[in-house]
Amino acid sequence: MKKKSLLSWIFLFAKNKKKYYIASIFFALLRVTCGIVPYIIIANIVHELLSGVRDWDVYLKECLIIAAFWFGNVLFHSISTTLSHVATFNVLGNIRKDLCDKLSRVPLGSVLDMPSGELKNILVERIDSMETTLAHIVPEFTSNLILPILMFVYLFHIDWRMGLASLGTLPFGMIAMVFMFSGAQKWFDNSVQKTKALNDTAVEYINGIEVIKAFGKSKSSYDKFVVAAKEGSDCFVEWMRKCIWPHSIAIMVAPATLLTVLPFGGYFYFNGTISAVDFITIIIISVSIMMPLLTIMSYSDDISKAGVIFGEVGSVLEMNELERPIVDLHKPANNSIELKDVRFSYHKGIEGEEKKEILHGISMKLPEGSFTAFVGPSGSGKSTIARLIASLWDTDSGDIEIGGVNIRDLSLEEYNRRVAYVSQDNFLFDLSVRENIRLGRPSASDAEVEEVARQSGCYDFIMSLENGFDTIVGGSGAHLSGGERQRIAIARAMMKNAPIVILDEATAYTDPENEAIIQKSVAKLVQGKTLIVIAHRLSTVKDADKLYVIKDGNIDSCGTHQELLEKGGLYKSMWQAHISAKDSEEDA
Repeated sequence: MKKKSLLSWIFLFAKNKKKYYIASIFFALLRVTCGIVPYIIIANIVHELLSGVRDWDVYLKECLIIAAFWFGNVLFHSISTTLSHVATFNVLGNIRKDLCDKLSRVPLGSVLDMPSGELKNILVERIDSMETTLAHIVPEFTSNLILPILMFVYLFHIDWRMGLASLGTLPFGMIAMVFMFSGAQKWFDNSVQKTKALNDTAVEYINGIEVIKAFGKSKSSYDKFVVAAKEGSDCFVEWMRKCIWPHSIAIMVAPATLLTVLPFGGYFYFNGTISAVDFITIIIISVSIMMPLLTIMSYSDDISKAGVIFGEVGSVLEMNELERPIVDLHKPANNSIELKDVRFSYHKGIEGEEKKEILHGISMKLPEGSFTAFVGPSGSGKSTIARLIASLWDTDSGDIEIGGVNIRDLSLEEYNRRVAYVSQDNFLFDLSVRENIRLGRPSASDAEVEEVARQSGCYDFIMSLENGFDTIVGGSGAHLSGGERQRIAIARAMMKNAPIVILDEATAYTDPENEAIIQKSVAKLVQGKTLIVIAHRLSTVKDADKLYVIKDGNIDSCGTHQELLEKGGLYKSMWQAHISAKDSEEDA
């Protein structure tokens, strides 16, 4: 993708608010006009004083005109920045919306491979940090650039020699700025990396605080955070230490136009080649020339920062998406599922770096309305198959079909309507229990929510909560136990009433008593649906129509529970281990 300029990014995300930026520039130009005219009037006043004009009404009128232009300067500046702020907040909102929309279309693995601190930093802090830059750079950069240019034109009109003299200090200031910005990209990239590392370490430390305390790793883990925090601050301190002297020289020397204007002007005046009126006018105007240029230079750091942030945003927006049409290309005949020689490798975040292949040519048929279970050792690829069927990733090669139609020919909206997926790590939003269940079908009434809760076996425990169905579950469901979160997630999936249901270790956190309740509830609620279950507890899936034993990314064997026991091999050894563990638990 061709690298965009900062203005290209701004107008890309401004969308229907572009006119606000254009209007902002227009009022900024009016402000510039109001800033220039007073200097011209002051020069005229000086000319009239030296010419002997003693009519105070003339001076009063000119002072009132100056005051009016000063008021116009303030008014147009306020209007300009108000319009630019409206457009800027729209830009920031559009960036976040586009990023969230993009993430919903990106394979889940690409999102999970991104450090949560990095993603949160981009979506929140980094985008927020551009507000001041975007709100001021468009109008103020424009006005601060045009003002000195027009002043220089006016000076050259009065006397070209003095115009050049007014630029005398600029080269020294520019040289100092060149030294200041040498290696700036390296320093800035370093600060970005150190800040990202600090964010990632902070998120890791906070999320893992329970484990850290439980295993007495507080000191080593905290030391890691302290090191990241120190490196995060040191990179800025060292950068500023490098810049302080050239920056100080630049802001002291460049605006000091009188250092060259006064001696040259004095020389020309005593030689009679410039009038006193023109000399004084040039002194007045030259004083106001350099500060706007320095203001523009001060934006360079903010512009670089915004450019890097837009680059990060662009790298997310360029991530590969799931290959899905906007509308369905074909209509599935039923809700059967078929995998044909499916191969898959996890890919690494934004860069797309390929890892080792996980699935090696998986083929299977799951009839409509059947109960299929995937079992096997941890890391064998069971959940990966389920996630591919749930369309959370795309296969590297091979096809997955629903009712004889390749899932790549179905829109995400249609596919999401057909599939309900419940994973081991269930996420609940910081809403009430009722609203978390209602997410399965937003149009559901309170009575329907409560009925699904009854059918899924979680009504009684919900009613035992402080506020029943109106209890707020906390961020990620933190106010509930793991088993309670799973039961609500299952109720949410049942509320969706999708014809295909995938339960990926969905009862992992439940105790045996509640697991039995959930199993009975699920059995009633999935009647007539195509059910896929991934389980470590083999006793929960022994009644499946067909079990697939997955080992090292391949299908080791398949059949009913009894058929697999008769075949022996991996499944039989897993079953014997499961029975032994279960007997040990009962004896204990």
